[in-house]
Order: sequence, then C-alpha cells, then structure tokens
Amino acid sequence: MALTFCCTASVPLLHQGQANSELSGKKCLQEVKRLVKSLGIHSAASSPVDSLRNGNWVKLICGASFEDVVDIRNLSLVYTLAGVDCIDCAADESVVSAVHEGINAAREVLPVRKPWVMISVNDDEDLHFRKAEFDPQECPHDCPRPCESVCPASAIPPWKDKSAEVGVITERCYGCGRCIPICPYDKIRVTTYVRDAATTSELILKNNVDAIEIHTSGRNASRFRELWSGLEESAERLKLVAVSLPDMGDSTLSSMEEIYSIMKPHPQCINLWQLDGRPMSGDIGSGATRKSILFAARLAASRGRPKGFLQLAGGTNNHTVAGMKKHGLFQTKSFLAASMNEDAEVGSLQALIGGVAYGGYARKIVGRILSSLQSQHGLSCVENHPEYLAEALQQALSLVGTVKCYDFIRSNFTGAHHEL
Repeated sequence: MALTFCCTASVPLLHQGQANSELSGKKCLQEVKRLVKSLGIHSAASSPVDSLRNGNWVKLICGASFEDVVDIRNLSLVYTLAGVDCIDCAADESVVSAVHEGINAAREVLPVRKPWVMISVNDDEDLHFRKAEFDPQECPHDCPRPCESVCPASAIPPWKDKSAEVGVITERCYGCGRCIPICPYDKIRVTTYVRDAATTSELILKNNVDAIEIHTSGRNASRFRELWSGLEESAERLKLVAVSLPDMGDSTLSSMEEIYSIMKPHPQCINLWQLDGRPMSGDIGSGATRKSILFAARLAASRGRPKGFLQLAGGTNNHTVAGMKKHGLFQTKSFLAASMNEDAEVGSLQALIGGVAYGGYARKIVGRILSSLQSQHGLSCVENHPEYLAEALQQALSLVGTVKCYDFIRSNFTGAHHEL
C-alpha cells in the first residue's frame, strides 16, 4: 500500500483572504488525519511492550537537559501522531507537563495510542547532564562566533548588537559540548549536575511518569546503588526501568550484571538496556550511528548477559535501520528472557534488538519546521497551524516509519514552506 501525502498552499498565506487561509488549514488537518489513519497509527491494539518484543519500539529523546517547554510540547505532539512508543525527557515537572500537554493535544487531533512518558536521571557526572555557559561581554568584538553556528539547539543567540545579556540560553542547551573546543578564546565553561533522587521520586509518585532511565558510566556501582536506593520505592509504580550505558569493551557485561543485581529485587516491570554508542551525535552524519550498531551486535551475540531488552541510542539517525539490517539485527527474533520479573514469559520469542531511540536527529528534522513556525508566528501550538503540523508529521514519519515499517512514500510539499 503506497501512500501519497500532499498539502498544497502555493500562495503565501499573507496574500490570501482569511477564508482561503482557514480552508487551507482545514485541508492540511484533514490530510494529517487521513495519513495517520491510513498507516494504522490510530490503533491502540498493540502496546509499547509488544513493540519491544517485535523489535519496532521507537523512543523520542527530547534530551535529559533540554528544557524548552514550547519545543518539547510540539515535538511530543508530532511524534505521538507519528506513533512513537515512548517520549524521554528531563526529570523536571514543567518539562513532564509539557510532554503530557503535547500528547493530549495529539490525541485531540486523533485518538492515537498514548506513548509512555520517561524521565532521565544520572548517578554521576554524565555528558547528558551539563550546560554550557559564557559571558558574552567577555567575547572580543572581532570574534567570528563559531559557537553560534555549531550549536545544534540554537541555544547561542545571535550577537547582533554586541550586547547580548546571555551567552547560552540555558533551557535550550542540552550539553552536546560542540561549542567548547571551537571557541577561539576558550571562554566557554561547562556546569555539570546530578539529578536529585528524592525530587525524582516525588515526580514519579505523582503518577504522570511511566518509565525512568538511569544514565551511568557503569564503572562505579556504589554511585548506582546510592541512586537506586533513593528511587526503588517509587520505581515500583513504573512500567519500565532503563539503564543507559556506554560501551566499556570487555567489562561491559560484568558491569551490566552488577547493575542488574542491584535492581533485581525490586521493580516487577520491564527492564531495558540503552546502548549509548556515540552520544548526542545523530544529527552530524550517517557515520554517527555505526558505534551504536556495533555495540548492539556484540551484546546481542553475547551469552549470559542480564535480562532486559536492548535498544540502540547515541548517534542514531535515518541510516540506523539500514545498518541494523546489514548486521542481521533488525527485527530478527530469538528465544530470550525479556523481563526483570522471573515469572514473566522466560524464553519467549522476541526480537534481538527491541528498538531504537532517536534524539538529536529526530529533533533536527522536526525542529527546523518548528523554528520556521516560531519565526513566522511567535510561540505557537503547532496544531493551530495545520500546514506546519502536516509538514512536521511528514518528517517524523520518514524517521519513525523506518522502524515501524510504515508503507509511506514521502511526497514533496509545495507552497509556503517549500524551503525547509
């Protein structure tokens, strides 16, 4: 079933009458609904757990440190309509609220399945939990400001009048660190932080969080144990506990086993290992995904690893699925144990790799449309501008669909936003 998607607005809206503008918007919204229904995304028949077992789980990573609630709300709306299983965000109440607002707004467009909401925390210093900062008044007037152009989050505002009040917009910085080595005057500093376990537990106990992800280096079990002891009571309410860790070579399996032994007595829920290949790099280029794929291939082939689904992250982009297919990892099934619960379907047939998490690349392809919306209409809800929503959804589907196997042919838009 090949689908086409066309939402035309060949004359800029400013030159149309209000009636024509409203008609165009209604047509775009109808196209959004038609497309989502045609792909079966509206069906709530399958759960996120089914997606993990089948190898077509998709998670949107908003960013453990990304806290721009307007963007987060709109990203959550678009990717909920695109059919993601989980939305991962900062462990901050206002951010979690923005995710829920976006999900609810999507479900007002169409009654799609509600994705799980996940929050990310860390047990020690971690690249995902840091912010860049500098005083723009300290910058030489002849500085070419390479930091501004290299920032993928548009967190460094233009220095138009040489009198910017802030060097970095804190809520937009997600800690990628690309600005640090490129500064010709070494003016950029980094602030790191560790999420508080007590505050995180309170957030979980408010019943609006479905899952948690713990970022760890895997090299300091005492730090993980300390964090887990502060979370284990609230973790009983969760549907999934994920551990994000880097490739530590030969010591990876032993670190996973130690972490698993710390968690094992407690949550009776799904366990997931996030294989963080090349952190926060998916938007850089095709090669960024290679490390995560090789990490996954090695763990999938290992015997005796702790229970839990495997999920790729770190450098993932539109080339990830092709790389997984090359290594025989994409939706290839085997008899594996899936849950931390000893009694839950041990030995069931399931995918070697549960799915893929997309962060920087997912935000980039939809974010440029949201930026255009903001530049034209200010801080706006994307569903109030259906032509933007239609184009953003098309971009999201082009990525999510590679894992979900949507039969979707990307068509070109004509009109007001063809430059995107």
